[in-house]
Amino acid sequence: MFEKILIADRGEIALRVIRACKEMGIETVAVHSQADTRSLHVSFADEDVCIGPAAGKDSYRNIVNIISAAELTNADAIHPGYGPLAENADFSEICADCGLQFIGPPTVAIRKMGDKAVARHTMQEGGVPVVPGSEGALQSLDDARQWAEKIGFPLRLKASAGGGGRGMRVVRAMDELEEAWQMARREARTAFTSDAVYMERSIEDARHIEIQVLGDQHGNIVHLGERECSIQRRHQKLLEESPSPAVDADLRQQLGESALAGAAAVGYYSAGTIEFLVDSDHNFYFMEMNTRIQVEHPVTEMVTGIDLVKEQIRVAAGESLRVSQEDIQLTGHAIECRINAEDPARNFIPSSGVIEALHLPGGPGVRVDSHIYQGYEIPPYYDSLLAKIIAYGPDRQGAMARMRRVLGECTIEGVATTVLFHQTLLNQPDFIAGQFDTNYVANAAWSS
Repeated sequence: MFEKILIADRGEIALRVIRACKEMGIETVAVHSQADTRSLHVSFADEDVCIGPAAGKDSYRNIVNIISAAELTNADAIHPGYGPLAENADFSEICADCGLQFIGPPTVAIRKMGDKAVARHTMQEGGVPVVPGSEGALQSLDDARQWAEKIGFPLRLKASAGGGGRGMRVVRAMDELEEAWQMARREARTAFTSDAVYMERSIEDARHIEIQVLGDQHGNIVHLGERECSIQRRHQKLLEESPSPAVDADLRQQLGESALAGAAAVGYYSAGTIEFLVDSDHNFYFMEMNTRIQVEHPVTEMVTGIDLVKEQIRVAAGESLRVSQEDIQLTGHAIECRINAEDPARNFIPSSGVIEALHLPGGPGVRVDSHIYQGYEIPPYYDSLLAKIIAYGPDRQGAMARMRRVLGECTIEGVATTVLFHQTLLNQPDFIAGQFDTNYVANAAWSS
């Protein structure tokens, strides 16, 4: 087992990894920018190293400084969290070249799944259903027009090198294609330094369902059921739950088997997530694979009792999985609300400032993953996530009732947050009935 792990991320996930390491008897090193000197992950780690100015490119994405920090502190492994280096194949390779264990999947899996066009092809070869689309990245506007005629409308242009909705455009008619093509390429180039895009059919009124997989370096791999991720805005998830109200036992088995086939196709180990679109007839299609721990991993931990971060660390150290597929049971229901420093009344504009008053909820069946405290100044340079509030219940109704209680207890003053948005969502009849898709928030009058 490792003696010392450097965490190459910030915020709540850095704190989450530090806590797992402490319970395993592993020393930790926090890295931080000049803007994060007073962040909790810096206080809770055994050692800390400043790796640069506030801007992410100069600190949390600065590979040279992070490797130097690991060597300076004699760390023997690096956990990338879910941040900018978690799915960076070059960083994984550099870690290996420097004698540092990268706590994540093999580099080849990161590289293949990082190119969305290659990922589609790989999954297709592995027998996983994919959305009808182009064979690889589009070579020109004329190439895009030819594929559009074959695929039919509506369709989506998507960045080959990224995800999260960046570089994505929905096209509903041929006369919209040229403008969408230019915009998608420009946005992809800005976000991912590559303007390569591919095309696929747009599956309307679909749900976003993802399957958590976990594998070791000895060929053992399991899935841990599904997470419902359809509550999102501009392709950014707002609330997740497990299990999904739209997935029955038969569909869960089909999704799980497809996820395992997809993971096997790239020789995957560590924690990872395979994401699917599921239509109203229970047809499902591969979207992408995230080769890292996910923001929403706590809901899976709550319903399975498996600590995914500790398992990541054990797998990276060469240990075998402690569970088989037959051991995994989904018990109860868990819901996670992402509390962001954003103002829903002003089109979710980010909010920064000092947290003047804070009370985070608690009680039975409640988990809060957060890095904030009273007096903490939220830096304007990074993502807006303040806390993840997770409520567990014996069933979905019980989990929702608990989450309503929990949100009512949550007090964060000094900055705008999404607490009220979630309180409103939890009382919508369609949400209560489990009747929603990925367009639900965008089309709901109450959310604007």
